[in-house]
Amino acid sequence: MKTLLLHIRILATLVLRETRASFGTSSVGYLWAIVTPAMSVGLLVFIFSLVDRQPPFGTSLAVFFATGILTIEFFNKLSNTLLTSFSANRALLNYPLIKEADTLYARTLLISATYVMIMLIFFGSLFFADAGVMPQNPHMVFQAFAATMLLGFAIGTLNAVIASLWHSWPQIEKVLTRPLIFVSGVFYLPSRLPTEAQNVLYWNPVLHCVEWFREGFYGNYNSAIFDPNYPIAVSLGILLFGLAGERFTRKSRSMA
Repeated sequence: MKTLLLHIRILATLVLRETRASFGTSSVGYLWAIVTPAMSVGLLVFIFSLVDRQPPFGTSLAVFFATGILTIEFFNKLSNTLLTSFSANRALLNYPLIKEADTLYARTLLISATYVMIMLIFFGSLFFADAGVMPQNPHMVFQAFAATMLLGFAIGTLNAVIASLWHSWPQIEKVLTRPLIFVSGVFYLPSRLPTEAQNVLYWNPVLHCVEWFREGFYGNYNSAIFDPNYPIAVSLGILLFGLAGERFTRKSRSMA
């Protein structure tokens, strides 16, 4: 019990440190981190509204885009931020009580809590402005968020291990993840694409998280691609590989 309480205190301290390092000591920094994703979605909706673009599904263009963009931004934020966990916390790792995995957990908790706030504020504002609806299946929205968090944590963990051994990996990772916004169903309905395209897109686990989120948000959204088992299986497989890699390469990082 004492060990568990000590570990919780370590994680809480690391989360507080990450908050100050990422957003500063002022509440304005954290507020800006919440407002920025909402502004990007709002700008996108405004641009498409100028050309009289209708939502591919539902009645709200903002809701349709937000369910895709915020899901992808949450995933990208996790995988990109965890990538630098080991190098950014190298000084802290000299303390015996702090393990490298703790820095991964702390950043995951902070980013996840931030995106909970972002989504609550954004979708809540749309609802009260009569520009959106509340989720029809809240439990599926929660499941989609948890699945996205697991996927981001898994890939972020693997990224952190690879980046600690290969310093060029951060640049390569950015190139690999850049097309995600185009292949994850943000601007279109994957179910309306030809079967050949659906078969290719199926292998993208982020797409399943987006479709999962939309099935929870809309009461009558029936995706022809969505498989809840696939992103979870991919996440667990990558996470197992990433944690094993962290354990087996720990000594080489400490000697670097």
